[in-house]
Amino acid sequence: MPIPGSGLAKGLAVTLRTMTKKTVTAQYPDVQPELPPRSRGVIGLFEENCTVCMLCARECPDWCIYIDSHKETVPAAAPGGRERSRNVLDRFAIDFSLCMYCGICIEVCPFDALFWSPEFEYAETDIHELTHERDKLREWMWTVPEPPALDAKAEEPKEIAAARKAAEKAAEKAAAEAAAAAAEAQAQEEQQ
Repeated sequence: MPIPGSGLAKGLAVTLRTMTKKTVTAQYPDVQPELPPRSRGVIGLFEENCTVCMLCARECPDWCIYIDSHKETVPAAAPGGRERSRNVLDRFAIDFSLCMYCGICIEVCPFDALFWSPEFEYAETDIHELTHERDKLREWMWTVPEPPALDAKAEEPKEIAAARKAAEKAAEKAAAEAAAAAAEAQAQEEQQ
């Protein structure tokens, strides 16, 4: 049979132990929290990479991305070539009152135009002001942290390895051509 008042004694013991420990209260507005490296705050837009392919807007389950564009004619790059048309971004907005921060838009973007920013202080008093246009999304782009460094023991990415091989091959070819040109110039000097 339990001793009467043992529960009270255990509760007071827990209270006394807690009172002697240092507090871990975060003084939030005065001291900014240290966020984990992959925290999801808002979505930043790198406008130069956006080709207005609309994949992010089509794949968004909440339909919270609004994109407007127009076609522009680009003159021919070479004489006798034909003119090309390209999409020009007019509006890129995200309604963060609808966004569920799933990250699908970032994953499907084939041109790396969207990134997670750790910014989280974007509260508004009016829900209509939570639709942020491309200028605000651009500002958040500069808060996106650098990607983590690759593991030193990891394999080199295939793309970089292929580019390195091509560069080495081109350098060898250029060196061989330069050596051949020098030998030809020396042979011409000897003939004169």
